[in-house]
Amino acid sequence: MKVVTENRKARHDYTIEETFEAGIELRGTEVKSMRAGRANLKDSFAIIENGELFLYGMHISPYEQGNIFNVEPLRTRKLLMHKREIHRLLGKTKEQGLTLVPLKAYFKGDKIKIELALAKGKKLYDKREAAAEKSAKREIDRAMKENWRG
Repeated sequence: MKVVTENRKARHDYTIEETFEAGIELRGTEVKSMRAGRANLKDSFAIIENGELFLYGMHISPYEQGNIFNVEPLRTRKLLMHKREIHRLLGKTKEQGLTLVPLKAYFKGDKIKIELALAKGKKLYDKREAAAEKSAKREIDRAMKENWRG
């Protein structure tokens, strides 16, 4: 499994409830750009419209040798999942106020997959708390390492 791009900001801004794998519908030279690692998930999100799943805000840079076959870098792309999975996601996003956020794009065999997460937005105090916990854990690990050395 070769990871093309990862959305690190998503884990900072959201609490991840559950993850899913979805295929993505690409056109023209987008696959070649993805193979070159020229994609970005930074401000992207997924929405369910008319029983179909769409990804907004994913940037795939135009392929340099692509000329007329290149497509718009920020176009809306369709995500491919089973209908029952989409209906399940729709129910969870409507009822519980969860958001669909892409975490990473990767190759699985010769197919490109997107890891989607059902996520709940963190408040500012949650982010501060998470940063404090991370820093405290780092301090404890550092102290343990020094103690171990003697």
